[in-house]
Amino acid sequence: MSSDDPIAAFLVEASDVLDAVESALLDLNERLDDMAVINAVFRGLHTVKGSGAMFGFDALANFTHHCETAFDQVRKGQVPATGPLVSVILAACDHMRRLLHGEAKDDAGATLLAQLETEMAKATGAPKGETAPVPQPAGGGWHLRFRIAPDAMARGINPLALLAELAELGPCQVTALLDAIPPLPDLDPAHCHIGWDITLTGAVSREAIEDVFLFVLDDMELELTALEPADAAPQASADHGEPDPDPRTEQTRTAPVETVRVPADRLDAVMNRVGELVIAQSRLSQIASSNENIALRSVSEEIERLSGELRTTMMVLRMVPVAQLFGRFRRLVHDLAGETGKDINLEIEGEGTEVDKTVVERLFDPLVHLVRNSCDHGLEDAEARRAAGKSPTGTVRLAACQSGGQVVITITDDGRGIDIDRVRARAEANGLIEPGAPIPDHDLIQFIFHPGFSTATKVTSLSGRGVGMDVVKRTIEALRGTIEIASQPGHGSTISLRIPLTLAIIEGLLVRVGSGRYVLPLAAVEECLELSTADDTRSQGRSLITLRERLVPFVRLRDLFAVSEPADPFQKIVVVASGSSRVGLVVDQIIGSHQTVIKSMSPLQKGAAAFAGATILGDGTVALILDIGHLLAAAGGREDRLRAVG
Repeated sequence: MSSDDPIAAFLVEASDVLDAVESALLDLNERLDDMAVINAVFRGLHTVKGSGAMFGFDALANFTHHCETAFDQVRKGQVPATGPLVSVILAACDHMRRLLHGEAKDDAGATLLAQLETEMAKATGAPKGETAPVPQPAGGGWHLRFRIAPDAMARGINPLALLAELAELGPCQVTALLDAIPPLPDLDPAHCHIGWDITLTGAVSREAIEDVFLFVLDDMELELTALEPADAAPQASADHGEPDPDPRTEQTRTAPVETVRVPADRLDAVMNRVGELVIAQSRLSQIASSNENIALRSVSEEIERLSGELRTTMMVLRMVPVAQLFGRFRRLVHDLAGETGKDINLEIEGEGTEVDKTVVERLFDPLVHLVRNSCDHGLEDAEARRAAGKSPTGTVRLAACQSGGQVVITITDDGRGIDIDRVRARAEANGLIEPGAPIPDHDLIQFIFHPGFSTATKVTSLSGRGVGMDVVKRTIEALRGTIEIASQPGHGSTISLRIPLTLAIIEGLLVRVGSGRYVLPLAAVEECLELSTADDTRSQGRSLITLRERLVPFVRLRDLFAVSEPADPFQKIVVVASGSSRVGLVVDQIIGSHQTVIKSMSPLQKGAAAFAGATILGDGTVALILDIGHLLAAAGGREDRLRAVG
């Protein structure tokens, strides 16, 4: 990884390390005796401390040093790991993040360190301020030689800080290697020409030494040789020549990792260019198809192939696993369990499912609302769960899977479920429905998305003000997605989100209604069939067809869009679906598939709810992209009403 700004690179890397430490702490909270996890936490804290000192973040390094020292006693078995101790270190990680960005309060760190000291004393049973002595490591050690990159100091790397970190691991004998210093006329004062030969004694792991060089390992020379206990005594070197070859010497320097951090706005800019290229290629294909020049057609086909491959590659670059999203909820549920006093177990499935990075970013806030509601409203307390014959520990499950061109995310809890009677009572009290009106349970549940609607009996710090679920629905719909709720009283609820894999380019089905052309997301299309004259005549006033022994409502798009031209003699029905809902869309002609570059609607046109955006066709004209969710809502309830009538 390279960066023009070493401080910016450090901030990104340090944030990643803190994320890893937090994840390890959450694992440790479930397995308090797992030494592998304990060592991972210690290494992470050690890395943050050392790299912070290297880049001048002294407040971060000093604060983390206290946390590392305390956790070192856990690592050495002098202090047992406890739930409260893990919670304090988690809070300390939050403070480290604030220190990274200069947002920490002056007294917050002292308060956390006092809490840490208290928990350490509780864990050991010693009076506050007294902890078990830390024995010095004995036996073994390492011989290491290293040289940092010549321009390392110009990038903010301080070799003295590296030496100081090594000295903290154990007694060191350090000798400077001066053999690479050039003659004075050729000396560049901005470059580092010195190397170091070090004998480090004590029981130090290879990982601990490599962690010291974590941020410079890719472009430095490092040799490590394990010492036997008999060889561990520090020995001064009289000369600076190369040591004799030793079969135990291992080159820990690895080839640079083939990854590059790219700012998100650069990816967005490239994606926009790819979109323009797809549009231009479509226009070229249309011109070539009407031209008899064989060479032009050949070039058009080759450009179509290359642009398609480029589009696919660009889409893959923007895809990230939902693990990046789901992993953040482990900490949220841990904190919610503490706030509510409930035992909550979070289960995660489908972490490898990939989705566009923009979608992931915009999904976080709605998922926070949903997970909070599941923990606060959905799950009962331990006493109520025992009375209902359930385990005292409630379970919230986050799952993701890919379905066609969509990713389906479900949030499931095994709590009390949605109280339909309470929802009805609140809807009647708010004047949303007439008292006693016959409304299916599915439609009643949808009222929880109404602004200001809440069934909570009291307002808490987590929920109860009726703010959140309406925001969730608007956010999901803005992503061209849908949200569905299924609930079983006494057994829990499941909320399903169906979101497009990408917001930039989709495969679409181009159709014509009158003289206008429209695009349907191909992922939502189930099948196409012809609307016969008999069905057309019979369906007047009912707008239903029977498809494999199931009634499917359909919408005449020419009526919805007030098309004045006469209908084609043989109209077509495109059946689209979202979740368990299906609707037929009557069009005049199905033109075919189309690579659709989605363009946002202007502010003046955003009120047209039937459309999710627009695209430019090969001939330069504009086609509107239909909003499947809105069309399903337009046909919603029609089948139920007709069943009730007939």
